[in-house]
Amino acid sequence: RSSDLADSVAAEIEALGVSALALECDLTRPDEVRHLFAVVVERFGCLDILVNNAGGAIANSSSGLGSATSIDDVRLLFDVNFISMVLCSQAAIPFMKEKGGGIIVNTVSQTAVSTYPGGNLAAYGAAKAAVLQYTRSLAAELGPFGIRANCIAPGIIMTARIAAQAQARGIGTAEQAAQIPLRRLGEVEDCAGVVEFLVTDLSQYVTGQCISACGGAVLTPN
Repeated sequence: RSSDLADSVAAEIEALGVSALALECDLTRPDEVRHLFAVVVERFGCLDILVNNAGGAIANSSSGLGSATSIDDVRLLFDVNFISMVLCSQAAIPFMKEKGGGIIVNTVSQTAVSTYPGGNLAAYGAAKAAVLQYTRSLAAELGPFGIRANCIAPGIIMTARIAAQAQARGIGTAEQAAQIPLRRLGEVEDCAGVVEFLVTDLSQYVTGQCISACGGAVLTPN
């Protein structure tokens, strides 16, 4: 269950000697999102960092090709990848403005900055590309308030979910790893390091940018 997973993550964080709060929320529902952020700020007193990491290529009821993706799947992919990010950002920004600064990091995808082989994952890539463009606009709008907004664009990252689905979906294969300049698929830590850079003073003069964490799979400008 998602609630059990959230509780286990919170427990891992608290084991490191810091506070954590596990909350379950439908990030496509504005009222639930506003309540979520109100609870967080009430508990911790302020909001410094927002990492929008919800989403994924979760539509499986139709083809991933642009010519064959059902409208229901297109709506689903934009809801979970784009609308969730918009709602969370809009809920967080007033708290960041009140504090005098903040950091937003949005997770996009290799498909947001480069076409996937054969044109697959078209609607997913379009949703993530929308997140990227929205992030750039946020950076332009919010810079005067001391709020930075950037993106990370992961390639194929071998999370537990990807590993479990690799054979059925043809994602995370040895053939794909062999085509990457670094000759391996990504690990969670490969993304964590980039996010750490983007949420600390190491990137204090970086905003409106997209960093690809893909092992060199994408070698064109973002």
